[in-house]
Amino acid sequence: MPRITVEKIGRVAVLTLNDPERRNALSLDLNQELNSALDTLEADSETGAVVLTGAGKAFCAGADLSQLGASRREGLLNIYEGFLRVARSPLPTVAAVNGAAVGAGMNLALACDLRIAGASARFDTRFLDLGIHPGGGHTWMFRSIAGQQATMAAVLFSQVLDAAEAERVGLVWKAVADDLLLDSAVACAARAAEAPSELTRRVKRTIQDMGSIHSHEEAVQRELEDQVWSMDQPAFAKSLLALHQRISSQGSGQ
Repeated sequence: MPRITVEKIGRVAVLTLNDPERRNALSLDLNQELNSALDTLEADSETGAVVLTGAGKAFCAGADLSQLGASRREGLLNIYEGFLRVARSPLPTVAAVNGAAVGAGMNLALACDLRIAGASARFDTRFLDLGIHPGGGHTWMFRSIAGQQATMAAVLFSQVLDAAEAERVGLVWKAVADDLLLDSAVACAARAAEAPSELTRRVKRTIQDMGSIHSHEEAVQRELEDQVWSMDQPAFAKSLLALHQRISSQGSGQ
């Protein structure tokens, strides 16, 4: 049985972690299948966005630390590779968090561009409870998304966030009923997938770059080249023509 399944819904690919008996824990085999699936989807011009979710009752219950091997440092980096690969993807990514997201499993959700939580979702960093320091960029991702206080509460004070609390602190974009989760995530992803692929990739890269930009003027210059590029593309010309036709028809009373 594959540990990652892929379903295409229009231009959106739904990737499901498919190891429910192990609560979709990150393993070397699962990471390899996840990486392979992303390689294939990123090379497919008919894929415009990705939704990531889990089979069964858990989103992802952490990492399989039994696979660290002789070198803890190298073993940890190998385990991290699954969610780091998601973070590196140029495609727009949405995590549809259907249950527990624990430790490295929470990193997998944080690595996505957007998170939507079902009512059953639970965000549990759990590192301190296990007597281990957070890893994989956990505190950096969490703080970048939800701020220092929410990060302190969850990581240092071991507060477990349900879907409503995660929405309140800005960790997830929105919380929805469990039976609406996948449809909501796919509908959200589809809006990005409808745009030209190269445009969405450039916009995603620009937003990521803004973290290292410290002035409005720098931001203007960073966006300028890509904005000029976009104005030379067929999609903009088509939109501009449609706008002119609409204005013309309104002016003529049609």
